[in-house]
Amino acid sequence: MSYGLTDEALETLGAHIKAASDGAVTDYAVAFNELTLHAPAERIIGLLTFLRDDADCRFHQLIDLCGVDYPERPKRFDVVYHLLSMTRNQRVRVKVQTNEATAVPSITPLFRGADWFEREAFDLLGIYFDGHPDLRRILTDYGFQGHPLRKDFPMTGYVEVRYDDAQKRVVYEPVKITEFRDFDFLSPWEGAQGAYGLPNADPKGG
Repeated sequence: MSYGLTDEALETLGAHIKAASDGAVTDYAVAFNELTLHAPAERIIGLLTFLRDDADCRFHQLIDLCGVDYPERPKRFDVVYHLLSMTRNQRVRVKVQTNEATAVPSITPLFRGADWFEREAFDLLGIYFDGHPDLRRILTDYGFQGHPLRKDFPMTGYVEVRYDDAQKRVVYEPVKITEFRDFDFLSPWEGAQGAYGLPNADPKGG
Protein backbone atom coordinates (compact mmCIF):
# COMPACT_ATOMS: atom_id res chain seq x y z
CA MET A 1 0.00 0.00 0.00
CA SER A 2 1.23 3.49 -0.84
CA TYR A 3 0.49 5.33 2.40
CA GLY A 4 -0.80 8.86 1.98
CA LEU A 5 -1.29 8.62 -1.79
CA THR A 6 -4.72 8.56 -3.39
CA ASP A 7 -5.51 6.34 -6.36
CA GLU A 8 -5.45 9.49 -8.52
CA ALA A 9 -1.93 10.29 -7.35
CA LEU A 10 -0.83 6.73 -8.08
CA GLU A 11 -2.36 6.99 -11.57
CA THR A 12 -0.37 10.17 -12.12
CA LEU A 13 2.82 8.49 -10.90
CA GLY A 14 2.19 5.46 -13.12
CA ALA A 15 1.61 7.66 -16.17
CA HIS A 16 4.82 9.59 -15.43
CA ILE A 17 6.87 6.40 -15.09
CA LYS A 18 5.45 4.89 -18.28
CA ALA A 19 6.03 8.07 -20.29
CA ALA A 20 9.59 8.52 -19.04
CA SER A 21 10.64 4.83 -19.20
CA ASP A 22 11.28 4.78 -22.97
CA GLY A 23 9.13 1.69 -23.47
CA ALA A 24 10.41 -0.20 -20.42
CA VAL A 25 6.91 -0.07 -18.90
CA THR A 26 4.38 -1.76 -21.16
CA ASP A 27 1.42 -1.23 -18.85
CA TYR A 28 0.50 -0.19 -15.33
CA ALA A 29 -2.51 -0.57 -13.05
CA VAL A 30 -3.76 0.83 -9.76
CA ALA A 31 -5.78 -1.50 -7.53
CA PHE A 32 -6.33 -1.56 -3.75
CA ASN A 33 -4.27 1.63 -3.46
CA GLU A 34 -1.23 -0.11 -5.01
CA LEU A 35 0.65 0.71 -8.21
CA THR A 36 1.81 -2.22 -10.35
CA LEU A 37 4.08 -1.81 -13.38
CA HIS A 38 4.52 -4.43 -16.12
CA ALA A 39 7.79 -4.62 -18.02
CA PRO A 40 9.75 -6.91 -20.38
CA ALA A 41 12.30 -8.95 -18.45
CA GLU A 42 15.20 -7.71 -20.55
CA ARG A 43 14.45 -4.09 -19.55
CA ILE A 44 14.33 -4.64 -15.79
CA ILE A 45 17.78 -3.18 -15.04
CA GLY A 46 17.03 0.06 -16.85
CA LEU A 47 13.58 0.38 -15.31
CA LEU A 48 14.73 -0.21 -11.73
CA THR A 49 17.60 2.21 -12.24
CA PHE A 50 15.08 4.84 -13.33
CA LEU A 51 12.79 4.09 -10.37
CA ARG A 52 15.74 4.44 -8.01
CA ASP A 53 17.21 7.63 -9.45
CA ASP A 54 14.26 9.64 -10.81
CA ALA A 55 13.42 12.66 -8.64
CA ASP A 56 9.69 11.86 -8.67
CA CYS A 57 10.26 8.22 -7.67
CA ARG A 58 13.32 7.66 -5.45
CA PHE A 59 12.54 4.00 -4.80
CA HIS A 60 15.84 3.37 -3.05
CA GLN A 61 14.95 0.22 -1.12
CA LEU A 62 14.18 -3.27 -2.42
CA ILE A 63 11.62 -4.74 -0.02
CA ASP A 64 11.11 -8.10 -1.69
CA LEU A 65 11.66 -10.14 -4.83
CA CYS A 66 9.63 -13.29 -5.40
CA GLY A 67 8.31 -15.59 -8.11
CA VAL A 68 4.80 -16.74 -9.02
CA ASP A 69 4.02 -19.81 -11.12
CA TYR A 70 1.32 -19.90 -13.82
CA PRO A 71 2.06 -23.27 -15.50
CA GLU A 72 -0.66 -22.84 -18.15
CA ARG A 73 1.16 -19.84 -19.69
CA PRO A 74 4.03 -20.09 -22.21
CA LYS A 75 5.95 -17.74 -19.92
CA ARG A 76 4.91 -19.48 -16.76
CA PHE A 77 6.73 -17.33 -14.19
CA ASP A 78 6.20 -13.82 -12.91
CA VAL A 79 9.18 -12.26 -11.18
CA VAL A 80 7.79 -9.61 -8.82
CA TYR A 81 9.81 -6.74 -7.36
CA HIS A 82 8.55 -4.60 -4.45
CA LEU A 83 10.26 -1.25 -3.95
CA LEU A 84 9.94 1.41 -1.25
CA SER A 85 10.65 5.13 -1.35
CA MET A 86 11.62 6.18 2.16
CA THR A 87 11.67 9.88 1.25
CA ARG A 88 8.21 9.84 -0.36
CA ASN A 89 6.63 7.10 1.78
CA GLN A 90 5.31 5.19 -1.23
CA ARG A 91 5.67 1.75 -2.75
CA VAL A 92 5.60 0.25 -6.21
CA ARG A 93 5.39 -3.29 -7.60
CA VAL A 94 7.09 -4.34 -10.85
CA LYS A 95 6.28 -7.58 -12.70
CA VAL A 96 8.18 -9.30 -15.51
CA GLN A 97 7.50 -12.67 -17.16
CA THR A 98 9.87 -15.50 -18.09
CA ASN A 99 9.97 -19.27 -18.62
CA GLU A 100 12.06 -22.20 -17.40
CA ALA A 101 14.86 -21.64 -19.92
CA THR A 102 15.14 -17.84 -20.19
CA ALA A 103 17.16 -16.04 -17.55
CA VAL A 104 16.11 -12.69 -16.09
CA PRO A 105 18.91 -10.12 -15.59
CA SER A 106 20.09 -10.11 -12.00
CA ILE A 107 19.48 -6.82 -10.17
CA THR A 108 22.24 -7.43 -7.61
CA PRO A 109 24.36 -4.63 -9.17
CA LEU A 110 21.54 -2.20 -8.25
CA PHE A 111 20.32 -3.69 -4.98
CA ARG A 112 22.76 -5.91 -3.09
CA GLY A 113 19.88 -7.26 -1.02
CA ALA A 114 18.54 -9.02 -4.11
CA ASP A 115 21.25 -11.68 -3.76
CA TRP A 116 19.37 -14.03 -1.45
CA PHE A 117 15.95 -13.18 -2.90
CA GLU A 118 17.10 -14.29 -6.37
CA ARG A 119 18.68 -17.45 -4.95
CA GLU A 120 15.40 -18.27 -3.23
CA ALA A 121 13.41 -17.81 -6.48
CA PHE A 122 15.95 -20.02 -8.28
CA ASP A 123 15.83 -22.70 -5.60
CA LEU A 124 12.07 -22.91 -5.11
CA LEU A 125 10.83 -22.14 -8.64
CA GLY A 126 13.78 -22.71 -10.97
CA ILE A 127 13.95 -19.12 -12.25
CA TYR A 128 17.41 -18.27 -13.59
CA PHE A 129 19.07 -14.88 -13.06
CA ASP A 130 21.78 -13.88 -15.52
CA GLY A 131 24.75 -12.19 -13.88
CA HIS A 132 24.01 -13.33 -10.34
CA PRO A 133 27.32 -13.72 -8.44
CA ASP A 134 26.46 -17.02 -6.70
CA LEU A 135 23.27 -18.66 -8.00
CA ARG A 136 23.00 -21.75 -5.78
CA ARG A 137 20.20 -23.37 -3.82
CA ILE A 138 19.59 -21.66 -0.51
CA LEU A 139 16.73 -23.48 1.28
CA THR A 140 16.68 -27.07 -0.03
CA ASP A 141 19.36 -29.69 0.53
CA TYR A 142 22.32 -30.57 -1.68
CA GLY A 143 21.18 -32.81 -4.54
CA PHE A 144 17.51 -31.85 -4.13
CA GLN A 145 15.43 -32.75 -7.19
CA GLY A 146 13.00 -30.25 -8.68
CA HIS A 147 11.66 -26.95 -7.41
CA PRO A 148 9.08 -27.29 -4.61
CA LEU A 149 7.04 -24.11 -5.24
CA ARG A 150 6.17 -25.03 -8.82
CA LYS A 151 2.50 -25.87 -9.15
CA ASP A 152 3.30 -29.22 -10.81
CA PHE A 153 5.72 -30.32 -8.08
CA PRO A 154 4.25 -33.37 -6.26
CA MET A 155 3.21 -32.68 -2.68
CA THR A 156 5.14 -35.76 -1.51
CA GLY A 157 8.31 -34.76 -3.36
CA TYR A 158 10.47 -37.15 -5.35
CA VAL A 159 12.80 -38.50 -2.65
CA GLU A 160 12.78 -39.05 1.10
CA VAL A 161 15.71 -39.20 3.50
CA ARG A 162 16.50 -41.44 6.44
CA TYR A 163 19.51 -42.41 8.52
CA ASP A 164 20.88 -45.83 7.60
CA ASP A 165 22.43 -47.61 10.61
CA ALA A 166 24.37 -50.03 8.41
CA GLN A 167 25.91 -47.31 6.25
CA LYS A 168 26.16 -44.83 9.14
CA ARG A 169 24.92 -41.97 6.98
CA VAL A 170 21.81 -40.28 5.64
CA VAL A 171 20.51 -41.94 2.46
CA TYR A 172 18.11 -40.70 -0.19
CA GLU A 173 15.40 -43.03 -1.51
CA PRO A 174 12.40 -42.63 -3.85
CA VAL A 175 9.24 -41.65 -2.02
CA LYS A 176 7.17 -44.68 -1.04
CA ILE A 177 3.47 -43.97 -0.62
CA THR A 178 2.24 -46.37 2.06
CA GLU A 179 -1.00 -48.27 1.59
CA PHE A 180 -3.02 -46.21 4.09
CA ARG A 181 -2.50 -43.14 1.87
CA ASP A 182 -4.99 -44.33 -0.71
CA PHE A 183 -6.88 -41.22 -1.77
CA ASP A 184 -10.21 -41.78 -3.55
CA PHE A 185 -10.97 -38.04 -4.02
CA LEU A 186 -14.65 -38.61 -3.20
CA SER A 187 -16.77 -36.20 -1.24
CA PRO A 188 -17.36 -36.98 2.46
CA TRP A 189 -20.93 -38.03 1.63
CA GLU A 190 -19.81 -40.54 -0.99
CA GLY A 191 -16.54 -41.77 0.48
CA ALA A 192 -17.61 -42.57 4.04
CA GLN A 193 -20.17 -45.18 3.01
CA GLY A 194 -17.78 -47.63 1.41
CA ALA A 195 -14.81 -46.91 3.61
CA TYR A 196 -16.50 -47.33 6.99
CA GLY A 197 -19.65 -49.30 6.20
CA LEU A 198 -21.88 -46.38 7.12
CA PRO A 199 -25.45 -46.11 5.82
CA ASN A 200 -26.22 -43.71 3.03
CA ALA A 201 -25.92 -40.13 4.14
CA ASP A 202 -28.18 -37.47 2.74
CA PRO A 203 -26.43 -34.09 2.65
CA LYS A 204 -29.85 -32.43 3.08
CA GLY A 205 -30.35 -34.26 6.35
CA GLY A 206 -33.06 -36.65 5.13
